[in-house]
Amino acid sequence: MKKLLFACLALTIFMASCKKDEDDTQPINQNPTDTVQREKVIEISTPYGSIYIWLFKDTPKHRDNFIKLADSSFYNNTTFHRIIPGFMIQGGDPNSKDTDPNNDGSGGPGYTIPAEIMAKYKNTRGTVAAARLGNSVNPQKASSGCQFYINVVNNSHLDNEYTVFGQVIKGLQVADSVVVQPRNTSNNRPLTDIKMQVKVLQKTAAEIQAEYNFTVPQ
Repeated sequence: MKKLLFACLALTIFMASCKKDEDDTQPINQNPTDTVQREKVIEISTPYGSIYIWLFKDTPKHRDNFIKLADSSFYNNTTFHRIIPGFMIQGGDPNSKDTDPNNDGSGGPGYTIPAEIMAKYKNTRGTVAAARLGNSVNPQKASSGCQFYINVVNNSHLDNEYTVFGQVIKGLQVADSVVVQPRNTSNNRPLTDIKMQVKVLQKTAAEIQAEYNFTVPQ
């Protein structure tokens, strides 16, 4: 009986030793890229090419809302329904998906976003800002829950009036192509729908630098 117990104990020690040797041969980290931080870049695809946008992290309400809508496909097949050469292009209204051109510009997700107007963010060429109702009915300058515009020139007269929450980091020439399309001059709506598809890309800081020549702010 004692010999049997001794034999079992010896076998257990031998197996444990073998298991340790096997464990020592396993790589310490089989997925080292899992810890790499990724940033979010917005891609807006149009018939004229794609626009890539960086959303400012210090306008978090607008940034988070835009990402939420993009992730839910809210913006897909909306249009740039208002284009004004020498000024800006505006889009993101869900009403622009239907066949009635007269309701474009009046739609939304059912809520507004509190203003996050910051003096350091100007309406310069390539910046992205939120559309909103005028001061007479909206003295708090709350933003539309979805409609946005991209400045194609410097528009300093809009500074401190609208929340600027992002900037184009690649593809601004696409906005330049959109803004000169034929339009109805009475309401600045393009004669042909300019539809967009919007998605959120996950990129490392190094990839953003290489692909868009943009340095992620620290």
